[in-house]
Amino acid sequence: MTPEELSLAISACLKDAVAAGEIALSASAVPDEVRVERPKNREHGDWATNIALQLSKQAGTNPREFATILSARLKSIDGVSAVDIAGPGFLNITVDAAAAGALAKAIVEAGRDYGTTNTLAGHVVNMEFVSANPTGPLHIGHTRWAALGDAIARVLRASGAEVTAEYYINDAGSQMNVFANSVYSRLHGHPVPDGGYPGQYIADLGHDVLTEHPDIRELTEVAAVPVIRAAAYKAQMKDIQDTLADFGVAFDVYFSEQELHDAGAIESAVARLREQGHVFDDGGAVWLRTTDFGDDKDRVMIRANGEPTYFAADAAYYLSKKDRGFTEKIYLLGADHHGYINRLKAIAACAGDDPEVNIEVLIGQLVSVNGAKLSKRAGNIIELKDLISWLGKDAVRYSLARFPADSPLTLDPDLLKKHSNENPVFYVQYAHARSRGTARNAVAAGVDRNAFDAALLDHATENELLSYLGSYPSIVAKAAELREPHRVARHLEVIAGAYHRWYDACRVAPQGDEAVTDVNRTRLWLNDATSQVLANGLDLLGVSAPERM
Repeated sequence: MTPEELSLAISACLKDAVAAGEIALSASAVPDEVRVERPKNREHGDWATNIALQLSKQAGTNPREFATILSARLKSIDGVSAVDIAGPGFLNITVDAAAAGALAKAIVEAGRDYGTTNTLAGHVVNMEFVSANPTGPLHIGHTRWAALGDAIARVLRASGAEVTAEYYINDAGSQMNVFANSVYSRLHGHPVPDGGYPGQYIADLGHDVLTEHPDIRELTEVAAVPVIRAAAYKAQMKDIQDTLADFGVAFDVYFSEQELHDAGAIESAVARLREQGHVFDDGGAVWLRTTDFGDDKDRVMIRANGEPTYFAADAAYYLSKKDRGFTEKIYLLGADHHGYINRLKAIAACAGDDPEVNIEVLIGQLVSVNGAKLSKRAGNIIELKDLISWLGKDAVRYSLARFPADSPLTLDPDLLKKHSNENPVFYVQYAHARSRGTARNAVAAGVDRNAFDAALLDHATENELLSYLGSYPSIVAKAAELREPHRVARHLEVIAGAYHRWYDACRVAPQGDEAVTDVNRTRLWLNDATSQVLANGLDLLGVSAPERM
C-alpha cells in the first residue's frame, strides 16, 4: 500500500461517514486526498494523519470524537491491521506486512514515474536563475543557483508544474562597452583600460575574435569595437553555456536584455504602468511609485537625460514574463540582492499582479571551497569549470543541493574526494551501485522477478526500508512546495542507510547450494525498488546513479 493509496482510502472513508450522517460536514469540505506522514516514533504505527484535528471544528465536534468515528471505518480498509487514536485526535495507522510489501512491486512497475505527483498541476512557472553577465566565465558565485535552481525546476516538474527555466542575459548597458574595449586593448597588445576586465580569458576572447574576423586589427577603433563586442559576446556566451552543460544544467530560454531595448519594450512598459496610475514625472525624470507597495523609495525608470535605468528593464522583463503566460515568476538571486525583493514585488503589484502569489524571490547565501585556487584564466575568481574538473560534477552538485539556499556553505574538498561513508554523495551513490551489483549477482545465481509475495517481506529491516521508500513521493512534493531540494538529498541518505542495514541482514541471492525460493525473488523486487528510488532522487538533484563504483 503506497501512501497515496492510503490517503485516498482515508478520504473515501471520510466521505462515507459524511454521507451516512456520522460526521456533520458538507461534501465539499472533505479533501480528495488526506495528508499522511510517518510518525516520529515508529512504535506508534506506519502512518499518521491529523485530519480529525483539521476538520473537527467545522464538524462541530471535538477531535477525539471525530477520530473515533473515522477510525472505525479505517479498520475495514484492506491492508490496515490497526488504527489507534493518540493525543488530542491523531490517527496512527499500521498496515500489515503484505500491504506494506506490495509497495516494492509498485515502485518497480512505476519506474522513473515513482515519486511524481500532480500536487502542482496547473502551475505555470517561469524560473530565472544564474543570469551571469556575459562579460566573463561562470565562477563559484554562480554555482549554488546553477545547482539548486536546476534541482528546484526538476522537483517542480516532478510535482506536476509546468516550468520554464530561463537565463536573463544582461547584454545591454555600459558593462558591454567596457567588455568590448577590454578585448580591443588586448587584441592590440595593450593593457585593459582602467575599470576594464582583467584576466587571460580576455586575451583568449581576442583570439576568438581574430579567428572570426582576421582583418579586425586593420579597422579603426570606432569600426572595430562593435564587431568585437558582438563576436566576443558570442564566444563568451558559448563558454557559459558549455560550462552549464558540463554541470548538467539546461535552460529552456536564454532571454536577451538588449532585445527588450531593441523591441521598444522599455517604452511600452512605462506606458502600460502609467495607464495603471503608477508612473509619475518629477525633476525631468520618469518614476514608478513603488512605495505604494512596500518599497523603501520610488524608483526612477527614465533618467532626466532620457536614458532608461536597469530598473526600467527589470519592469519590462517582468511584463514580458506576464505576457508570455507565466502566472508564477520565481527569481533566484545572490546574497547581495536582498534589496531587490521589495522592488520586484512592487513591480508585480504595479503590473496588477498579487505579489504574494505571482512572484517569489529566493536569496542564496555565499559558497566557499576550502583550498580552491583562483582561476589562471580569469585571475581573480574561482571558475565553475575548474571546480568541476577538480571535484567532479556529482560531488559539487550534490553538496550544494543538500543544504538550504539561505545558509552560508563551505565545501570541504578532502571530504568530497573520500570514497567512504563520511562523504554523503559517495554514501548515496554507493548504495545505488551496491543495489545494482546485488541484482547482477542475484540474476547470475538464477534469481528472477517471476514471483512476488509481499507477505514475505517481514524482516524488521525490510519494514524500515519500505517505510522510507514509501515516504519518497511526499518528500519530493514537499521539496517542490517549499523550493527545498535538500529534503530529497537528506531523504536519499536515509534510504541509503536503511538499504545498507537491510543488505547486511537479508540475502537476495541464495548462499552456496541453497535453492532459489520466492523469498529470494521477492527480495529482488525490494532491491530493485530501492535502486529505482535512489536513481529517481539523484536525477532530481542532477547527480548520476552509477551502476558500479
